[in-house]
Amino acid sequence: MYLDVHKEAEEKMKKTISVYKDELIGIRAGRANPALLDKISIDYYGVLTPLNQVASVSAPEPRLLVIQPWDVNTVPQIEKAILKSDLGLNPSNDGKLIRLPIPQLTEDRRKELVKIVKKSAENAKVAIRNSRREANDKLKKMEKNKEISEDDRKIAEDEIQEITDKYILEVDELTEKKEAELMEV
Repeated sequence: MYLDVHKEAEEKMKKTISVYKDELIGIRAGRANPALLDKISIDYYGVLTPLNQVASVSAPEPRLLVIQPWDVNTVPQIEKAILKSDLGLNPSNDGKLIRLPIPQLTEDRRKELVKIVKKSAENAKVAIRNSRREANDKLKKMEKNKEISEDDRKIAEDEIQEITDKYILEVDELTEKKEAELMEV
């Protein structure tokens, strides 16, 4: 009976980890990574379209991204979208493709990015704890409605705590890895 509550809580925690990983990919570490541009969308004939659906993005060199639009008319919109984004990158185009040099990160910028990573990690942990709280509330309600016994509720809460600890540890590991990557010169 309470296994459904476990499954649901674990699914929510997995989604939280997935979202957190996506956020980490978007934080640049001084290396060219096509995933940096995943959150950028352009106005393509009146429709807001993700960049990766109107162009191919590649990293031919460690500090350079090349964006090859399938429709050459979209080059100005792509350039504008990159400039508007919070990436702090300056695109240059030759009319057919856009080159996006990735500058070396300064020490201050690295520390700033580490703070952003830590804030994002804390948000992920809060989301995981919220999933735990929701699951525990459901278990208490089930006990109140006499669907499960007090002992079953306590056992289930302990199991949910173990799941929570596992996912919080995963967030900590991902955070440490990203911080090391950011501080690497």
